[in-house]
Amino acid sequence: MTYRIGIDIGGTFTDFALLKGGEVILHKNLSTPDDRSRGVMEGLGKLADKEGLTLGDFLARCDAIVHGTTIADNTLIEMNGALTGLITTEGFRDEVEYRRGFKEDIWDARLAPPQQITPRRRRLTVPERVLHDGTVHKALDEDAVRHACRQLKKQGVESLAVSFLFSFINPAHELRVRAIAAEELPGVAVSLSHEVLPRAPEYDRTSTTVVNAYVAPRVHHYLDRLVTRLKEEGYPNLLMVMQASGGVMTVDYIAGSPIRVLASGPAGGVIGSAHVGSAKGHPNLLCVDMGGTSYDMSLVQNGAAPAEAGWNMHHRNLIGVPMVKVETLGAGGGSICSVNAGALQVGPRSAGSQPGPIAYGRGGTEPTVTDALVMLGILSTDEGFAGGSFRLKRDGVELAFTKIGTDMGTSAEQAAFDSWRVVNASMSQGVRRTTAGKGIDPKDLVMLAYGGNGPAFAAIQAEDLGITKVLVPKASPTFSALGTLVADPAIDEERSVIAKANALDLDKLRALWSELCVRAAGYFTAAGFAKDQVVANYRLNMRYAGQNFSLTFDIAPTGKLGDLSFVDDGLGARAIATFNARHMAEYNHIREHEVPEITGVRLASHVVTPSPVVCGGAAPLAAAPRPAKLRRANLGQGFAETPVYLGSDLVPGSVVPAPAIIEESFTTIVVYPGWEAQVDSSGDYELTKI
Repeated sequence: MTYRIGIDIGGTFTDFALLKGGEVILHKNLSTPDDRSRGVMEGLGKLADKEGLTLGDFLARCDAIVHGTTIADNTLIEMNGALTGLITTEGFRDEVEYRRGFKEDIWDARLAPPQQITPRRRRLTVPERVLHDGTVHKALDEDAVRHACRQLKKQGVESLAVSFLFSFINPAHELRVRAIAAEELPGVAVSLSHEVLPRAPEYDRTSTTVVNAYVAPRVHHYLDRLVTRLKEEGYPNLLMVMQASGGVMTVDYIAGSPIRVLASGPAGGVIGSAHVGSAKGHPNLLCVDMGGTSYDMSLVQNGAAPAEAGWNMHHRNLIGVPMVKVETLGAGGGSICSVNAGALQVGPRSAGSQPGPIAYGRGGTEPTVTDALVMLGILSTDEGFAGGSFRLKRDGVELAFTKIGTDMGTSAEQAAFDSWRVVNASMSQGVRRTTAGKGIDPKDLVMLAYGGNGPAFAAIQAEDLGITKVLVPKASPTFSALGTLVADPAIDEERSVIAKANALDLDKLRALWSELCVRAAGYFTAAGFAKDQVVANYRLNMRYAGQNFSLTFDIAPTGKLGDLSFVDDGLGARAIATFNARHMAEYNHIREHEVPEITGVRLASHVVTPSPVVCGGAAPLAAAPRPAKLRRANLGQGFAETPVYLGSDLVPGSVVPAPAIIEESFTTIVVYPGWEAQVDSSGDYELTKI
C-alpha cells in the first residue's frame, strides 16, 4: 500500500488529507507557530500511528507529499520578514509608495497608508537607464551600486530587491547588481525584478519584487527545514509545494520566486472545490472556507478557477504573479468578540491556536466565535473535538460573555447569539462585495462550504444570500489539504513584448515561447516527469492602446510542450478576433476600429496526476436516521431541545430534517430551520432550502 498526503497549515490547525487507495483519511493537528515544521512532523507521526507503522516506514511508502503553506501570508500579516532594501533606477525611489494613487477605502480620510516594507531610507537609486526596446540609454554606474550596497549594509539589510526600468527586456544591469551585491553584501538574499515578474507596469513589478525579497528568507528557511526533517525521517521523494496559481511544483522551483506560495493554502481549497463541483454537476460555485482565523471566499465558474496575473492585492501589497482569486476576511472560529465604543465587534483579531478560544482550555481569556458556538449549544463539550484530540470546556466561557452582555445591557446567552449574528452578517456582506464586483448574483450559484467552521454557518448564510443549495464535502474540515492532492504539477510564466497585433515579429514571439518551454521542460524533468507528459497552454496578454490592464486568453489549443506550429502568418488575425470576443464578454464593448496590442506571451503548463475520485449525485433514500441525542441549542430561533446526529451513523440516502446538528469527526454541520440535509452517494452532504 502506498500513500499520497496533502498538508495545509492554517492559523489554528494544520490539516492533513491522506489518500490511501480510494480512501481519504483526515487528520488535524494544532499548528505550532514557533516552528510550523514541527506541527507537520507531529501530524505525520500520528498518521503513521493510525496506519500501524513507524514514521520512517510510513514516509517510505509515500509517493507524494504536497504542501500548502501560509508562511508568506503570515510574514506579511505579522510584518516580521527580512529587513529589506531596494535599489532602483534614479528618479523612481518613491514609486512603490505612490501605489498609483490607490487607496483601499477612498471614503476613510483617516485610513493610514500600509506599513512600508522598504522605508525611504532603505530605498536607494543609482544612475542607469534601459529603453523600452532594450537599448542602453545610460550605462549602469557601478560605483553608485557599490555605495548603495554599503549604505544598506550599515542598516543591517538581510534581503535586497532590485528593480530597474525595462529590465524585463534587457536584464544586464540587474544581473550586474546581483554580482556586485555578492561582493558587497555577502549572505544577503537578492531578488531581481526581471526574474520575479518579467513584465510591465513598473509599479506592479517593483511591488512584487519587494514583497518577494521580504518573505523569501522565511520561506526558504521553513521549506529547507521541513525538507531536511522529511529526508532525515526517510521520505525518499521531492516535496511538492502548492502555488497561488493553483498548481504545485518542487521546492527548487519555488526557491526561485517564493512569492508564488503567497495565498497557496486557500488556492488548494478552490481547486478542490472545482474538482468536486464538476463531479457533482455544479460547475458554478461560491466557495466559502471558514477556518480558525479567517474566512475565504472565491468563485468557480464553468468548472474552473483560473489564475489571474495583475492587480492582486494581498495584505495591502500588490502581487503581480498569477493567483487564484480569493478574498479574505478576519472571521474564523478564533475571531475575538469584543465591545468597541458600545458596538459589538467580531474579529479581525484572532486567538489563533495559542492560546486559542477559552473553550480550548489553553489559557485563552477573550471570548471567540468558537466560544459563542459552545454557548449556543452548537458545539458539544461532551465529545472529543478536532477528531478527538481534545475536548472543549465551558469553564470561563459564560463569564466572558457575561462581561460582554453587561456592556451591551443583555444576558450572556444573548451576547453569544449576537456575536453569531454579527460574524454571519460580516461574512454575508463580504460575499456580496465579492460577487457584485464581478457582476454575479449569488442566487445563481451553489455554495460549497468547507473549513472546520464553514458548515456550522453555511445554510443560514446561504439563506441570507438567496442561495438554495449547499454542498458540504465529507472532507470539508481539511478541504484545502485535500485540494493540494487534486492540483497538478504546474508552471505558469510569462515574458513581456509590446507589438501591434497586425504587425507581429513572429520570430521574436517564437523565441519567447521557446524560452518558456525550455524552462518548463527543465523543471518538470527535474521533478521526474517526461517532456511528453507535459500539457501546454499557450496564451497571449492583449489590450487596446492606452488601457492599464491586459486580458489573457489561450491562443492555441492545448498542445505539446515545444510545439509552436501555431505561430504562423494567421496568428495576428486570430489574436485580434479572440481578444475582441473576450473584451466583449468581460466589458460588454469593443473598439471596432482600433488594432489591439500584444503586451506579453504566457505559457501555462502542467502534468496530469492522479486525483481523489469523487462520486456525485443523490442516493436512493435510506431509512430515516435516528438522532443520537438531544441538546439544548439556539439555531436562530431561540433555545430548544435539538436533535443531534452522528455522521458515522448516516449512510448514503439519509435525510436529516431541520432543526438538527450533525457531528462529524472534525466539523459540525448545522441544519437550520427551513432546510434539510441529505447524504449523497459519495458520503457528502447536500443541504437544500425547503
